[in-house]
Amino acid sequence: MAVIGAVMVPHPPIILPEIGHGEEKKIQATTDAYKTAMAFTASLKPDTVVIASPHSVMYADYFHISPGVEAEGDFRRFRARNVYIHADYDYEFVHTLCGLCDRDEFPAGTMGERDPQLDHGTMIPLYFLNQYMDPSSFRVVRIGLSGLPLADHYRLGLKVREASERLGRRVVFIASGDLSHKLKEEGPYGFDPNGPVYDDRIMDVMGRAQFDELLDFDEGFCDRAAECGHRSFVMMAGALDGTAVRTCRLSHEGTFGVGYGVCTYQVTGQDDMRHFLHKWSEKRKKELAAARSKEDLFVRLARAGVESAVRSGRKLPDRDIAELIRTEAADLDMDPAQIMQAQRDLLYRRAGVFVSIHKNGSLRGCIGTISPTCSSIAQEIAQNAVSASTKDPRFSAIRPSELDELEITVDVLGDTEEISSPDQLDVKRYGVIVSKGRRRGLLLPNLDGVDTVEEQISIALQKAGLDTDEENYELERFEVVRHY
Repeated sequence: MAVIGAVMVPHPPIILPEIGHGEEKKIQATTDAYKTAMAFTASLKPDTVVIASPHSVMYADYFHISPGVEAEGDFRRFRARNVYIHADYDYEFVHTLCGLCDRDEFPAGTMGERDPQLDHGTMIPLYFLNQYMDPSSFRVVRIGLSGLPLADHYRLGLKVREASERLGRRVVFIASGDLSHKLKEEGPYGFDPNGPVYDDRIMDVMGRAQFDELLDFDEGFCDRAAECGHRSFVMMAGALDGTAVRTCRLSHEGTFGVGYGVCTYQVTGQDDMRHFLHKWSEKRKKELAAARSKEDLFVRLARAGVESAVRSGRKLPDRDIAELIRTEAADLDMDPAQIMQAQRDLLYRRAGVFVSIHKNGSLRGCIGTISPTCSSIAQEIAQNAVSASTKDPRFSAIRPSELDELEITVDVLGDTEEISSPDQLDVKRYGVIVSKGRRRGLLLPNLDGVDTVEEQISIALQKAGLDTDEENYELERFEVVRHY
């Protein structure tokens, strides 16, 4: 057997009568849809229920799969400690899944358990499912999300599917996740115009089961919409890869300013036209190849530096830099005068430089220098390319298999100048440096998701290790030339 069905469900604690105390009646359509979805799940008689939850253990660059033979939890956080959920884990499934990840050097496993208690993103689906199935008749696999790109969430779903086939399990995948948290001004998280747009778009995609479109959602757009479950939905899509599904869109509500969507998917057979990651990857390769052909000399040098660091573990040799610039310049469709100017800037100017690396819309590494530390901008780029790809403490080192998927930009910093007021900043034009004593934090200008000076300063304060309500700090601004 294999994955035989899936459901997309939200997890608002208020939906439980023991917590809502009557407020749950305001989302009765969601409650009714939830019951229908779990009756559907029970009708498939699964051996194993795999639940992807945004509220399980989460890491930036690793998927946590809950270990052990069982787990439990209650809703005391929501003043309902008497509502108790117990789950028997399918430890054989977990062992098989982790083995598949180890085989492919995929970043997922049972390491890093921080809290064995069940989270509400897992318990709420089980609360409803237990009304239709004896909890002892099925076992659970709980998977957390990660900060890795959407495509990696799809890949983990593929491995869930492979594990189910190897073990002969009847598996239903539950994608637990709310939609946008910013649908109404009076909601708990306020309003953002991207919120309703996200909800309409995600419900359209999920209602049609056109899962390749999930991978096209821009990360910045998702962040501004404050969505919760997108990565769960993508993982579910991977588990359904290559299958024909009968789709039923049951409900969508945003009563409390948070989107709740419910859909069900029953596998009806194989469909070779629905290998969505493959289709998306082929399209993405063409887009990346077209973009790469247009990269300027600064970015081509940075890319060569990244590839040298990742493949050989060393900085691009000094003797190769000038030759590489000459060779790459010959390949560019540029005016000769422009090429000569770029070569002069790279080899004879000095400046601070940031190298930023993205993969499928997600930041993968970014390291730079505020002021020059090398004899030329070219040397500065080569040095920071190594740091951004292998030494950014927020991420694991880039793997050789990722190199073709990377998007790289280079920011060359202008001189910094002291300013006396945030009024002298502009998030699109100026980067900012905040400092107090020996603490210093920098943020580049014109970044996705940073739309106000207040946000810009707040992030820079955090980078400096200062509280966001810190006072009496100094401000500097600078301009950059961004190379693509």
